[in-house]
Amino acid sequence: MTSALHSPPETPDIAGRPLFFCGIGGSGMLPLAQIAHGSGHEVAGSDRSRDQGRTPSKFEWLEANGYSLFPQDGSGITSADQILIASAAVEDTVPDAARAKEKQLSRMTRAELLSTFFNQAGYSIAIGGTSGKSTVTGMIAWILSDTGHDPTVMNGAVMKNFVSEDNPFASARIGNPALFVSEVDESDGSIALYRPTIGVLLNVSLDHKSIEELRVLFGDYVAASGCAAINFDNKEARDLARRANQYVSFGVNSADADITVEPGSIAHTPLGIGAAIVDTRKREVFALNLPMPGEHNLANALAAIAAVSAAGVEVEAAVGALRNFAGLARRFDVVGTSKSDITVIDDFGHNPEKCAATLRTLKSTEGRVIAFFQPHGYGPLKQMGDELAQVFADLSGEEDITIMCDPVYFGGTVDRSEGTERIIKLIEDAGGSAEHIPSRDDCGNRLVELAKPGDRIVIMGARDDTLSSFARSVYERLS
Repeated sequence: MTSALHSPPETPDIAGRPLFFCGIGGSGMLPLAQIAHGSGHEVAGSDRSRDQGRTPSKFEWLEANGYSLFPQDGSGITSADQILIASAAVEDTVPDAARAKEKQLSRMTRAELLSTFFNQAGYSIAIGGTSGKSTVTGMIAWILSDTGHDPTVMNGAVMKNFVSEDNPFASARIGNPALFVSEVDESDGSIALYRPTIGVLLNVSLDHKSIEELRVLFGDYVAASGCAAINFDNKEARDLARRANQYVSFGVNSADADITVEPGSIAHTPLGIGAAIVDTRKREVFALNLPMPGEHNLANALAAIAAVSAAGVEVEAAVGALRNFAGLARRFDVVGTSKSDITVIDDFGHNPEKCAATLRTLKSTEGRVIAFFQPHGYGPLKQMGDELAQVFADLSGEEDITIMCDPVYFGGTVDRSEGTERIIKLIEDAGGSAEHIPSRDDCGNRLVELAKPGDRIVIMGARDDTLSSFARSVYERLS
């Protein structure tokens, strides 16, 4: 693989230290715990979900595979040599954090530990942007694996190509630690910690921070990358190409990009998309048949192809690998279609861009859409509620319906004065049909009551592992 110069920042010495993960079952913590365990660290942890009896199979798997689990009451903090791994949102009043402070344990955020592993790798590929990170990370991981490389991969979603009986929770892949692939997060500013050999920039749009803040964060990220892979279809991302040391460009609708699509070649199916992929640098064309629907996934494929191309993988080989890409859990994940022709889809859509991509994909084929959305927090809902409401209003047809419950809340001191009711009113004021039903269980009853043959019910939301079981329960009731 080709290389690019990058200088990792100094990192704390974690060699041989036991690690304790507060919230070990979370979508960001679990794969990181797997990577730490695979790197030889003694790993223990706690999780509120385990204490509450949620997703028990996950915690049974962890215990069966050498992870020590404790109640989230501070009892797992047993040695001054341990390092507490906890998100910045974990308050000092949480028993694990309080006990760690009392014992004067070192504490690292998830991003600090991840960036330590990442920056210590000899060759690293980071995937950044507001939307599409997990899918592109999975695509790059699969291409590298399929073409004979052995990447270590950190993802925020289960990668179906790597799921096995031994590892049903394959949001991480343990491979060569010197070749590290990871999605990187801008929402908390931690993207600044990474020094990638190749840094992918998918898009820059409103989510957790203002556009002005995002321009700075993503611009610095591009500048810190040895080589960037940049989406020319996204104006904000394209404008940041000037910050890159060198770059490979991609874009479905950008004829001047290095990796693009032949005009008129896009073909949609309910469960996939095809196109002629053009490498304008060599004037070569390759047929891609991607087993995932939606033009946003075609754009994701171009991003992955551009990134591995920068790493020295031939475009033809990358296109060939993607024909067998199995996708990710909760990314337009079809739970099933009932005998009465009602399809239930489990999806991670939680910000305006992700929800828009899902709704556009659904509206590219026939059938009414009933969209259920669980806001992933009061803070994000306040930050992006107006744009989110506009998406549901603009991309829903006359017969489509949006149903929302109250935001997910697992405790803490967040301001809960502004909730779902305001978003429902905004959707209705913009001409959409929407209902606010506070309880998720009651929303499930309403979904089953409304559904009729030909409907597509999509379950959207993030930061709550039980959404998948909710989607399955809706499907089972319809079946």
